[in-house]
Amino acid sequence: SMTTPNTPATPTASDRWHYLLDATGRDLHAEAKALRQAGPAARVILPGGIPAWSVTDPGLIRRLLTHPLISKDAYQHWPAYYRNEIPADWPLRIWVDVRNALTAYGEEHLRLRRPLASAFSPRRVRALAPQISAITSTLLDELSITGSDEEVDLRARFAWRLPLQSVNLILGVPDELHDEARDVVAPLFITTASPQEGQAVIERLYELIAKLIGYKRRNPADDITSKLIAACDAGEINEQELADSFVLLIGAGHETTVNAIDHAVVNLITHPEQLKLAMSGTVPWSQVVDECLRHQAPVATVILRFAVQDVHDADTGITFARGDALAVNYGAAGRAPDVHGDTADQFDITRTTTREHLAFGHGAHLCVGAEIARIEIRTALEQLFTRFPGVRLTVDPDQLEPLPSIITNGHTRLPVVLGPAA
Repeated sequence: SMTTPNTPATPTASDRWHYLLDATGRDLHAEAKALRQAGPAARVILPGGIPAWSVTDPGLIRRLLTHPLISKDAYQHWPAYYRNEIPADWPLRIWVDVRNALTAYGEEHLRLRRPLASAFSPRRVRALAPQISAITSTLLDELSITGSDEEVDLRARFAWRLPLQSVNLILGVPDELHDEARDVVAPLFITTASPQEGQAVIERLYELIAKLIGYKRRNPADDITSKLIAACDAGEINEQELADSFVLLIGAGHETTVNAIDHAVVNLITHPEQLKLAMSGTVPWSQVVDECLRHQAPVATVILRFAVQDVHDADTGITFARGDALAVNYGAAGRAPDVHGDTADQFDITRTTTREHLAFGHGAHLCVGAEIARIEIRTALEQLFTRFPGVRLTVDPDQLEPLPSIITNGHTRLPVVLGPAA
């Protein structure tokens, strides 16, 4: 039984297919709860009318993400896609059209991931920590010019800028392209955009990437852009894979961390006793960051994976048929009661299972940027609350507007009053 998008449905066992996902992402966690009631994986309809499984159970997610017959390559393993049954104007196509480490399988994946992994090695990332700290300080300096009782949008002015400037640092984006990078990244994740809007965004993104590659061919440096260009010149990756690797770095390196900072700030402002434990060092920041990622997975759902052949999961009794599309619901996984108990929906930095989240994925596609993301989130929180200990929201937390997306989990705005600077 199909449901209209504006009535939250509770799927029942008779609903073999088709829980219609809410493209507006209005209440991702209520939707996740309903999906969880349908079993470890539920048959859903993605925005745009595409059938898929939404996998919510952490154990099943781990097994599928390490299964040799689960692929992310639509060109090889999604019959509906290579038979042209997926509409050309499907708004989520960019997520399967790109040719990069995000969408590759097996040997191809290793080849495309290699240059990224070396650029994000622990040594390189730790070396960037002082620069990330400096970027954060500068952004807070700019904020401190605001009156202490004047409303500011902390997402636009802080959570959004810090990861963009950090990713620009890693990519070696020249100053004159910074504004353009900002304007191109913003609309990438909106799953309610019209096909025309979606197409225009992607064209602008590829124009920016071509400019960046051109600039870096003329001005090589010790950064990931130059590394990827070298890999392309050496024949290790082709021109499309080169361009699409930037789609991955700009997209994954930016929006995800913005959301992590956004939700973490909300959680710490609204749980002042927990903020005290973090600021006093009673609970280590690494644990605070993990609980933030568990409680509000910055990427709610990752699309798509495909069953290369029929895959039977013995633990759940579910069989994914060859060619079935799978969406992994990380937002649901972070709040699994069988892992985190009855309090799974509550934010609690002292819980013993904070590390048991899958926010960075699992298996071969584990996020290469996890370490740098952790540094950015921690630096943002520590400096923000040290500098503005009285920062508070100007609206009720449940009045914050979610981003219109099933993929990305953040707010459109984060209105706060900073209060006096320390």
